[in-house]
Amino acid sequence: MFGIYLKRELSRRKKAALVIAMGLALGIALVITVNSVSAGMNQAQDKVLKSLYGLGTDMTVTKAQSAPKAGSSQGPSFKFGATSSSSSSQSSDRVNTQGGQVLASSLVTKVGSQKGVSAAVGALTLNVTKVDGSFTQGKAKSSTASGSSGSSQQGGPGGGGGTSSTGAPQVQGGGANFNVNSYSVAGIDVTNQTLGPLSTSKITTGKTFTTAQTNAKVAVVSKSYAKSKKYKVGSTFSISGTKFTVIGIATPNSSESTIDVYLPLKQAQTLGDSKNKVTTIYVKATDSKQISAVKTTIQKNISGTTVTTSADLASTVSGSLSTASNLATSVGKWLSIAVLIAAFLVAALLTSSAVSRRVREFGTLKALGWPSRKVTRQVVGESMVNGLIGGGLGIALGLAAAYAVTAISPKLTAQLGSTSGGGGGMGGGPGGGQGGPGQQASSNTLEIALNAPVSLTTIALAVGLAVTGGLIAGAMGGWRASRMRPADALRSVS
Repeated sequence: MFGIYLKRELSRRKKAALVIAMGLALGIALVITVNSVSAGMNQAQDKVLKSLYGLGTDMTVTKAQSAPKAGSSQGPSFKFGATSSSSSSQSSDRVNTQGGQVLASSLVTKVGSQKGVSAAVGALTLNVTKVDGSFTQGKAKSSTASGSSGSSQQGGPGGGGGTSSTGAPQVQGGGANFNVNSYSVAGIDVTNQTLGPLSTSKITTGKTFTTAQTNAKVAVVSKSYAKSKKYKVGSTFSISGTKFTVIGIATPNSSESTIDVYLPLKQAQTLGDSKNKVTTIYVKATDSKQISAVKTTIQKNISGTTVTTSADLASTVSGSLSTASNLATSVGKWLSIAVLIAAFLVAALLTSSAVSRRVREFGTLKALGWPSRKVTRQVVGESMVNGLIGGGLGIALGLAAAYAVTAISPKLTAQLGSTSGGGGGMGGGPGGGQGGPGQQASSNTLEIALNAPVSLTTIALAVGLAVTGGLIAGAMGGWRASRMRPADALRSVS
């Protein structure tokens, strides 16, 4: 009886049922869209942080920044010995550890032994400034001035001849023509490449380092740097007189690489005059939920270090990604809540209004012996069906909106704060610091394609909202219907 009556009443009031369902559907669709876009923002931010940190890296350990010593010069400088020959070219490399802050390599083992740490790997990030070109020697030429004298003449009486004088010599021509090339170098532990700078990229040409190449003169270069320098597998280049052979070209998994050249750690330490030193220790925790506790443990047991987690770095990401994320998190969620409340109220009011127009029907049913609870159940049942229909429509609209966002894939930019040269953020966040002389601090901007993934949790939330909307509307309508008396039906008869 309940099902038959429910089906008949819904078919009789198709327009009213559709209006209620569409109101709920729009609210639910907006919630699904906002949640999926927010999830996409989080994924995009994770990609940015992984490009900075390294796949599987939960935190980095760097040397705590120290105040500069009094009287020390902080300005850039570059010196190299030039030969006197004007025809020969000059070339020299200046290699600096990024930020000038280094840690002892022994701390890698100490960090790895801390409670909650699954693995720890050290890396040394260098900034290389290469200056090459030639001087052209100028030529000194003297100028001669001539003139005549009057009453005061040299050479005695009768000397009426003129005099000439030689001016100061002037240098003409000459100059210098030099090119400056700044790039970043990361020395990595070739025995564990799952953590650290190279873990954010995949080798698309050639091969990566082997565990036997701990001190080999080989290099892996980023795809963008190889393209700019026209390097390919087998090409060679020199840093401070040491020749390296390119064995592989790495393509970043997302965005652009912040490192140009990867070398075995020992070779990088030799170039940077930093034997047994690292700039960053990359750490993976045994449990991702205990990252905060592991950070506290490392800071407590290893003094003079700064521990930076992905959560710490998330606040430093700016650009359109940060702006869109803030909008989706704050404005989007509040807008969704406001629309849902409005949809629930509209559904409740429309249901209550429909009950008011059914006075004769419900009064007659009560006169035939229907108890109030049965009338209430009938109204709630109709509202629940309207809510489920609205939920289905809302899920369909929300999925369509999320699919449209993913198909369009709008591009968002993310800026990882201030970096030096090509070093990027691989210094591990704080402690990355300024690079070598001749380098300008720039903002490392990455481009991320936005997706809008829809999870099962979001679908479950949508179903829950649909049921809730139906219950709220049914509760108000059922309460109104339960208060009607058989006499109300008789008064409504004209």
